[in-house]
Amino acid sequence: MRFRAKVEVWLRHGIADPEGHTVSEAINALGYPGVTDVRMGKVISMSVDAESRDVATHRVFEIATSLLSNPVLEDVMVELEEA
Repeated sequence: MRFRAKVEVWLRHGIADPEGHTVSEAINALGYPGVTDVRMGKVISMSVDAESRDVATHRVFEIATSLLSNPVLEDVMVELEEA
């Protein structure tokens, strides 16, 4: 079976996000007041061939935690749908 995976990687709460802070300041400077708590992350999409949804989820999560993120600083969220 083929699955379409979406991996979201976010800095953990409590970890400084200077990029998010800079974007927040720019948003307010452009005249959009009241925007706060901007967090920057990344989204990675991929196709995965696997025998089942569980196998695909496990494989993508392993890829995400070993290659696409820093598990000490970042949280990973994986979503799968059949392609």
